[in-house]
Amino acid sequence: MTRTLLVLGITLAAALPAQADITLKIQSSVQLQVDGAASQASRIGSTLSVSGSNVTLDTAPVLGTLTAGSAVGYTPGAYSITTAGDAFSYSESYIEGDATPTATSVSSGVVTSLPMLGNTTTTSGGVAGSLAGTIASDGAMTITAGGAGTTATGQVVLSIEVD
Repeated sequence: MTRTLLVLGITLAAALPAQADITLKIQSSVQLQVDGAASQASRIGSTLSVSGSNVTLDTAPVLGTLTAGSAVGYTPGAYSITTAGDAFSYSESYIEGDATPTATSVSSGVVTSLPMLGNTTTTSGGVAGSLAGTIASDGAMTITAGGAGTTATGQVVLSIEVD
């Protein structure tokens, strides 16, 4: 009898359904990006440098008058040798600074005229072209490349949790 109850208990235990919680999570995303045009410009100032030995200054070099919207301008100096027949050296350098630029305007997200100054970095804007991305309900991903300056990123994350 004990043996029969044991066999019956094992059979019933094997026939009972297992219970478990199953969680399925599907997350999908597509990110499309088109870079905008950019320009970074820094004005440089005018500089004048004069050096020498065994030279006499006859007429001093002159920086022009600073006025809004124009560069400074420059008139070189005049020099003569102090002691004829002796060695001499002379150096005069001038860097013309940037004129005051006009204001930059943006129309419909486009800068019509970028400033060009002494230190300028300009980046062309992206072109969307055929840039596209889709993720179907079955997780199939389709990403179509765009033009220059575009980025497309697609991601599908599938996780199954069994408790």
